[in-house]
Amino acid sequence: MLSNEQRQAAAESLLTAEQTRIVVPQLSKTYPEMEIEDAYDIQRRWAEGRIAKGAKIVGRKIGLTSRAMQMASKMTEPDYGVMLDDALFKDGARIAAGTFIKPRLETELAFVMGEDLQGEGCQMHDVMRATEYVTPALEIIDYRTEVPRAITDTIADNAAFGAIVLGGRIFRPFDLDVRWVAATLSKNGVIEESGVSAAIMGHPAAGIAWLVNKLAPLGGGLKKGDIVLGGSFTRPVDIASGDVIYADYGPLGSIGVSFE
Repeated sequence: MLSNEQRQAAAESLLTAEQTRIVVPQLSKTYPEMEIEDAYDIQRRWAEGRIAKGAKIVGRKIGLTSRAMQMASKMTEPDYGVMLDDALFKDGARIAAGTFIKPRLETELAFVMGEDLQGEGCQMHDVMRATEYVTPALEIIDYRTEVPRAITDTIADNAAFGAIVLGGRIFRPFDLDVRWVAATLSKNGVIEESGVSAAIMGHPAAGIAWLVNKLAPLGGGLKKGDIVLGGSFTRPVDIASGDVIYADYGPLGSIGVSFE
């Protein structure tokens, strides 16, 4: 376990990396004794630092929920982080690539909560009942530390969250079988990835149920209006200045963004 001073120093190093766009060494190497509990507390301190500068939390993200992402990251368990309002974009946005260090992009579904959801024993049907609507989303992930990373590095680094892009159709969770939402992800006119949302733990709501259960012992949960990213069902695609991204969700619409 780390001391309060070490946790604070780790959080400040991540804030500095984000501001300077220069990665720092893996925290797991700087602090070999760091544990999962330390990592989530560092994440909390990082978020507090961003909030102190004017950002607001708009929801949660869940990472490493699909086999594709676990294989890509060489990890075997999910993690979670917070999402901030200054990293929320809409379909058609022109995004400054220089905002990030080494951005990559994934296809996901965003659940918007219609009511509070908390407590142990949360199941998928609880998530579906509490969700107001679901919509296609893209997540930009970014690393503030060097690689390769241990799970504690990823957690401390806010589960690699960079930004979220919302678009496509809004639909109610019981209007269709959300397990079979499919998407293709194109970069500069070439399809780079494709996938189906059942790859997220068998059902995209399963990751959100997992999150609620993880937050329960901490006295936390999801609030009405929270945006929750359920996890990627494609491997991440590298992006850079000049790239044009198009994610096609079929009958659920599409999301297009460009980077400059």
